[in-house]
Amino acid sequence: MAESPNTPYRLLTYNIQVGLHTRDYGHMVSGAWRHLWPSKDQHSNLARIAEMLSGFDFVAIQEADAGSLRTRRRNQIEFLAREAGFDHCGFIVTRDLHPVARHCHGWMSRAAPLEQQAHSLPSRIPGRAAMRLRYGEELGGLTILAAHLSLGGEDRRKQLRYIAGMAGAGERIVMLGDLNSGNEFLRHHPDLHEKGLRPVPDAPKTYPSWRPRRALDQVLLGPGLQARRVAALPIHLSDHMPLAVDVEVLDSPD
Repeated sequence: MAESPNTPYRLLTYNIQVGLHTRDYGHMVSGAWRHLWPSKDQHSNLARIAEMLSGFDFVAIQEADAGSLRTRRRNQIEFLAREAGFDHCGFIVTRDLHPVARHCHGWMSRAAPLEQQAHSLPSRIPGRAAMRLRYGEELGGLTILAAHLSLGGEDRRKQLRYIAGMAGAGERIVMLGDLNSGNEFLRHHPDLHEKGLRPVPDAPKTYPSWRPRRALDQVLLGPGLQARRVAALPIHLSDHMPLAVDVEVLDSPD
């Protein structure tokens, strides 16, 4: 856990693809059944993910399952938090296909949030959401907006407008997640620009994990914050690579 306002806080976002390792596009097709039925390697893969998460202060997870047939009733957010030693976690179910699948994304952190909210995002196909977590000085006074956005550009523009509206005046804002968006798309969004939310420069490519070509996983920082390190971790446990960022609090955003 970071211990002072000048010590960077270690944040990570990771699309875990329900704990399913994928080695190439062909494997995605041949292994599609694993999204509907338990696979024998899912538990060991999740355990390896948990080991990697243990070094961070805050983690946002996308494409998890809140406990269903395909995960043998295991809530993957709670499992990862417990195995990685996080005291606090939460999740939002985005598509409930009970009993086969309960799509969700979630968060885990060392510090307890002072406030947490879950928001459904506008989308032509329901099932996209964002979470807003406000922390005290134990986590730098950060307000974290974690999201998983749609594939379509028009939906993403509307969703980013909604999320920008969740950023309160005078807050130290970090926005992160699988945003399905590159730097240019984010940089030119008027509502993000108005709130001073800027994508970290030179965001590394994270998708597909076996040969990354696209920077779909992103971190944006508001005024008063600076990224000290941004890296796509060379871990191939999903179709995405995890994206890590060290965030330093510089001053008040006012």
